[in-house]
Amino acid sequence: MKWKLSIVVGVVLLAFEAMAQDVTRVPGGAHMNGTAPQAASQGEHRQIILPESSIQRPEDAGVRMHTNIAFYSPDGSGKPVHLSSPADIKNFAPLATDEEEETPQSLGCIYLSSPKSTGCIPTYGKGGPSKGGSGAIALVDVGIDPTAAADLAFYSKYWGLAKPKFTAIEMTNSCSAPPLCSAYGWCSETTLDIEAAHIYAPDAAIILVEACSNSTGDLLAAEAEAFDYIADNYGWGETSNSWGGGEFSGENDYDYYFFTAGEGLDGYGITAFASAGDSGCGAAWPSSNPWLTSAGGTSIYRNTSNQSFASEGCWEYSGGGESGQEAMSDALDYQYPMCGNYSGACPVNSSNASYRLTPDMSFNADPYSGLALYSSYAFGGWSCCWGGTSEASPSLAAISNRANNQLSSCWYNPWNGWCFYTNAENNLLYSQLPTASMYYANFYDITPSTGPNTNGCTVASHWDFCTGVGSPRGTNGK
Repeated sequence: MKWKLSIVVGVVLLAFEAMAQDVTRVPGGAHMNGTAPQAASQGEHRQIILPESSIQRPEDAGVRMHTNIAFYSPDGSGKPVHLSSPADIKNFAPLATDEEEETPQSLGCIYLSSPKSTGCIPTYGKGGPSKGGSGAIALVDVGIDPTAAADLAFYSKYWGLAKPKFTAIEMTNSCSAPPLCSAYGWCSETTLDIEAAHIYAPDAAIILVEACSNSTGDLLAAEAEAFDYIADNYGWGETSNSWGGGEFSGENDYDYYFFTAGEGLDGYGITAFASAGDSGCGAAWPSSNPWLTSAGGTSIYRNTSNQSFASEGCWEYSGGGESGQEAMSDALDYQYPMCGNYSGACPVNSSNASYRLTPDMSFNADPYSGLALYSSYAFGGWSCCWGGTSEASPSLAAISNRANNQLSSCWYNPWNGWCFYTNAENNLLYSQLPTASMYYANFYDITPSTGPNTNGCTVASHWDFCTGVGSPRGTNGK
């Protein structure tokens, strides 16, 4: 196993780390300059901006991966807004009238507690989710973030979260040492991954695995290290991968990197998560890998009178779709009941029941209901407002960690040492869909009536190509 602990080497103030493209995304993954699409509920112009690291190019499929992070500028500058504290966002006007910058406190209330309670209104004091989580959550990213440990400690203290247990691992599989995250424009991605994961499982160890580059090979090597390190040091946990790309021929040959059998770790409770993408309706890899849990994106809507929680809708740029490469197999037992092998019909918009459907579950991803992040290296302090399905993957991994079910892709029989391979996390998620009450107690069913009704695919009750089974409500069934 090749790894070494990284050392914080000081504070470097960067300009915006990667030149953002002044584009907006429309459902289906098209790019357009100029006027952004209108939000369905209020009609205000929405300019979702992608850093260079998040631009998906067809020639990259299978060769290199991109981030799934996005932002919007409350001051209209087209750049992330730098703040003295997250509360400063209130000084910018006009804010979106139907959405609000979220905080650890407000998001913890929505996803772990009671969304309708008064405590779910965003505030800027201490009060993130209570202690919870154990084992480890490994975030796979590109390059060294030299202030990650200090930044996470500052972020946690500001919001009143548990003191983090943080380790950074520098990969040396194809380079003597990874470059700085700024070399690939991944510093904001790394910051979002670390801070989002720590919000919902603050007692879990946070492991940052720093790959040598954004090449598919380097990221897969980092994924293998993430599994190994969790198994060797914690025994169970989750990995989160907020990166992806277009599907490609032969991707199936690499799927084993995302389940424990491929690394000889039979019996360890490790589950992988991956972002579904920010290009609207359409499958992406590794999100379409049947052995992991694919994370789609939502938007949080608030009543304008008092900012209380109103609903959650499909984020119009969330990825999700039917794979063209990942055929149904034993790993996809969880989707058979939806797709005709047993009973019921395939989800809306699915023309072929033979392939993997994504996403599996969803979480807030809209930058208009996004997060302020803290990084002394990437931003020189606080920056707003960030989202993308890069927020969804580490957040859902942390909620799964907090549930403490310690699921894996291998059901291990200690009597004979055999494994039955399956995706236990998705089995649990999908098993609740046909229930009369459990599903509605454990998930928020996102329908056309709860917000914008498309990401290029139609949104429907229960499962759909934008939000999967829905968004979590508490840790039961996760």
